Amino acid sequence: MVELGDKKKHAHTLLPSEPALRVKAIETLLVEKGLIDPAAIDAMVEAFEGRIGPKNGARVVAKAWKNPEYKARLLLDASGAIAELGYSGLQGEHMVAIENTESVHNLVVCTLCSCYPWPVLGVPPAWYKSPAYRARAVRDPRGVLAEFGVNLAMDTDIQVWDSTSEIRYLVIPQRPEGTESYSEETLASLVTRNSMVGTGIVTIPEIKKG
Repeated sequence: MVELGDKKKHAHTLLPSEPALRVKAIETLLVEKGLIDPAAIDAMVEAFEGRIGPKNGARVVAKAWKNPEYKARLLLDASGAIAELGYSGLQGEHMVAIENTESVHNLVVCTLCSCYPWPVLGVPPAWYKSPAYRARAVRDPRGVLAEFGVNLAMDTDIQVWDSTSEIRYLVIPQRPEGTESYSEETLASLVTRNSMVGTGIVTIPEIKKG
């Protein structure tokens, strides 16, 4: 079963904001004049996209796993609960947390643009902004998930949430079994960006032998 989540009226930003357009124009000019290296910019973006940004969201998830009271606040008022950890600001003003369970798997997409919770996940990856993902996540979420290596039971209810300029979502992935004794810090190290978008699940890395 597939559902399109709709907690609020959706309104998308079809074009980048004026500041974003100005930044892009300045970047293009500096590159043309040879004052900055595009490769260096790409490296910085990758750092925020894959390493720095998602660590904030991972800390939120880990705290929710360890602290039932915090988890309850997160599900009730995600913006407020996330702000308790110091994460707030542009692109993260109106947050909603949605929880994966044994029977429900949540997937986040922005069907018209690329609205994304920057304060907790960093900058959106290229695939999240691609027309293919934006279209297929709604039309064929099970197929999209399979391409990410997430193969769900056929009776799993897949709920697709359409992120917008007015509301953004954070998936609370299922906590892996066997992590009851893990510290909050160790749990956070397991949480990936994709698991907080819904295109991944949290697993315990296999211990390499020898």
